[in-house]
Amino acid sequence: DVMSFLEQLSSVLHKYHPKAGVWISLQGFDDEKVDYFFEYLDTKKPKWLTGVAYGPSSPPVDVERRRLPVQYKHRLYGDLTHTVRCQYPTENWDQAYALTEGREMSNPQPYYYSKVFREDAPFTDGFISYSDGVHDDVNKVIWNQMGWDSDADVRDIMVEYCRFFFGPDVAEPAADGILALERNWDGSLVANGSVEAVLEYWHNLADAHPELKDNWRWQLALIRAYYDGYTRHRLIDEKKLEKKAYLVLAKANQTGIQESMSSAMEILKKATSQPIDQDLKREIETLAEKLFISVGLQSSVPLYDASGYERGAFMDFIDYPLNNRWWLEDEFNKINAMKTDEEKLDRINVLINWENPGPGGFYDNISDVSASPHVVSVTDDAIDYAWWDNGKSRKRLSTQLFQFSPILEYTKLDTQAQYLIKVSGYGEALLRANGTRLTPIKYDKELETFKEFELPKELIKDGNLQLTFDRPDEQHLNWRQQSKVMEVWLIRQ
Repeated sequence: DVMSFLEQLSSVLHKYHPKAGVWISLQGFDDEKVDYFFEYLDTKKPKWLTGVAYGPSSPPVDVERRRLPVQYKHRLYGDLTHTVRCQYPTENWDQAYALTEGREMSNPQPYYYSKVFREDAPFTDGFISYSDGVHDDVNKVIWNQMGWDSDADVRDIMVEYCRFFFGPDVAEPAADGILALERNWDGSLVANGSVEAVLEYWHNLADAHPELKDNWRWQLALIRAYYDGYTRHRLIDEKKLEKKAYLVLAKANQTGIQESMSSAMEILKKATSQPIDQDLKREIETLAEKLFISVGLQSSVPLYDASGYERGAFMDFIDYPLNNRWWLEDEFNKINAMKTDEEKLDRINVLINWENPGPGGFYDNISDVSASPHVVSVTDDAIDYAWWDNGKSRKRLSTQLFQFSPILEYTKLDTQAQYLIKVSGYGEALLRANGTRLTPIKYDKELETFKEFELPKELIKDGNLQLTFDRPDEQHLNWRQQSKVMEVWLIRQ
């Protein structure tokens, strides 16, 4: 239907615009449609088609170019605007950023996008810079400059950018500040102490250059520095509150079930009853308002009429929980509905020991860069974060992360020990240990239930173990319905 329609359209187009070209993108095509398209080109060799635009969810750029007959052009349609669920997902992104900053936050990543351009551009015949707003302004400049000279020095481009838009006096320090923002997004946020230095750096730059306070590009840099810092402070604080809550719950048998749950909930709710860094939050709110006024940045659905919570509405997630307090609150309600104290205490024990693999064991939260020491596979999409309930999911934080077919590697295991492998996720988990498919002894497929596999000792004679997951044939399903692996425990029996 598509190809015959485009053929008809081309004759109408050329009647009025004889030199115009017809392009097609394979975005969203499944394997059957992709094969059909290339077979169509090979057999019919349509002269009305100019070329193919390579964009998000297209076949790999090198594969698409290789299958495309030489007479057709290949245009790079680079997604410079999104962080997750996109063509070029941000690498090594912390879950706290995915939960709060979303797909369309101010996202200067000059080194990342210069690397991507250099990798993909050789397979194409030119490009456009795909953007959904102003938040990716730095990336558009980098992309276009790379198109002019792919050997250009990235820092030099950023100094030119800052000289042009901010002035010569602040060009170099502002350029370095933007480059530092990119590093904020690399790896575990708790472990990234440089976020504090970047926050202070931009505070000082703002104080030293009040003449730039109404420059929207300046405002975009400031709001990222402040938002990153605020998110890190909250993450550290809320993780501490959750640990304290579990210590209280651990004494439920002595202090009483209801009392321990109430005390734990009171501790967890300090995140909202005694919130931290409110002065910094007010600065962020002021900048969001200024950006709406200066350049129409729609960072909130109710305040600034963003078209949806996924579309750059990061201000609506500025206080989204960075611990499991929403999940625990729901779990406490379930526990209250249980009939016996024994059931209640058993469930409390599951909650407080959820991530505990026991002595000699290991736990991995599959797509969390701060809690996946044995995961060696690269995620399909940044952090592989499930966007549920318009970003306001009450699920356990580890339940919101996944990979479709992760690879985990372990060394120096006890070759005389008996190990149990426990997996959480959704749907199937077709597990192999050192290449051998394992048969489950427990196999629950719903969220926050478990699959269990006994690990035969003969598979780890050298103390090394690689776990892999065969991917079931689910191409007909939307990615949200496909099987996922979320957590893996290797438990020493």
